[in-house]
Amino acid sequence: MNSLSSHVLDTTLGRPAANMKLRLTFPSGEQVEGVTDSDGRCKAWGDRIIESGFYTLRFDTGEYLLRIHKSNFYPYVDVHFNVSATGGHYHIPLLISPYGYSSYRGS
Repeated sequence: MNSLSSHVLDTTLGRPAANMKLRLTFPSGEQVEGVTDSDGRCKAWGDRIIESGFYTLRFDTGEYLLRIHKSNFYPYVDVHFNVSATGGHYHIPLLISPYGYSSYRGS
C-alpha cells in the first residue's frame, strides 16, 4: 500500500514551517486539505487511499510567507508527481524562503 507525507522547512530561518495549509489533488480530481504541524510535517489525508496516478500537492506558501517574512512572492507552490502501483512511501519535502523553493522525493 502506498502512503504520502510532506515536510516543509523554512531555509531562511532554519526551522520547520508550521501551520502551512496544503491541498492534495487526487487523479480523480477530488481534493483533501491538510496543514503542517509544529514540526512542519503533514501526513493526514483522511481515510483516502493513495493509489497510482498523477497527483498535485499545493502548498499555500503565500499565507505563510506573508505571516512570517512579511512578503509573499510565491502565493503557492504546486508539486506534481506520479504515484506507481507499488511505489511504497512517497515523501514530498518543500524547502522555502521568501524568494526561492525546492522540492524532491524524500524518504
